[in-house]
Amino acid sequence: MASNTPDHKDAIQLYARMGYASRGIVYLLVGGLAALAVLGQGGQAEGSRGALERLLVAPFGQVLLGLVALGLLGYAMWRSIQAIKDTDGHGSDAKGIAIRAGLLISAVTHTLLAFYAASLIFRLVGSSGDSGDSGGSQGTVSWLLEQPFGRYLVGAVGACIISAGIAHCIKGAKAKFDKHFDMPEATQRWAYPVCRFGLIIRGVVFLIVGGFFIIAAYHVNANEAGGTEEVFDFLRHQAFGQWLLAFVALGLFAFGGYSLLAAVYRRINPDL
Repeated sequence: MASNTPDHKDAIQLYARMGYASRGIVYLLVGGLAALAVLGQGGQAEGSRGALERLLVAPFGQVLLGLVALGLLGYAMWRSIQAIKDTDGHGSDAKGIAIRAGLLISAVTHTLLAFYAASLIFRLVGSSGDSGDSGGSQGTVSWLLEQPFGRYLVGAVGACIISAGIAHCIKGAKAKFDKHFDMPEATQRWAYPVCRFGLIIRGVVFLIVGGFFIIAAYHVNANEAGGTEEVFDFLRHQAFGQWLLAFVALGLFAFGGYSLLAAVYRRINPDL
């Protein structure tokens, strides 16, 4: 007689789904805040850290932020399993290794984001000091540059981010996420265009961020690196900058929707 007792795979699946949902919340906030900035209603467009800081001032903000931090750790755990166990069958050729390396970088970045969210809670409880941003992309690059062969490490990270960006664009353009989804056809008709748009725009953001890392490696200057917030600033200063920013904001909001859909419909097979 089969047992209905939850096992470790059930726990991993639940934690991974919570991770996708948390990532979705972060990107909904990032895209929404950027859109408000374009409309002149919300100040300057912010990255994921700024979005978490905004979440803190919402009703029950500390509780919400704690749940998001826990979920981001779950997402990092799932990304690590995907990379190490190759649960999606990327393989061990050059392309597969590059994708799996990108998954590990994603695990690290979401772990750091989770700890940043937790630090906001403890900082609020302990004091009201400046939130600062000694971490983030520039902090990471600064630390890497201090290591042996630091500029090459930064360049390698930049190359992995660019590879992830290309993969996102291809995944969105060809709807390659379909093979991992169990979604009713009626839902697919409206959800898949949202998912494709969100993935492509996030891929473009990754390409720009990866370019920042390559430039930082070339100049051996951590200040040249940047994340989503720096991408917003870069776009704002281009021709038709406000329109570009609005387009990217809408795309990141769509990516948040894709992540929430993944939390519900993605097949998650830990294969442990």
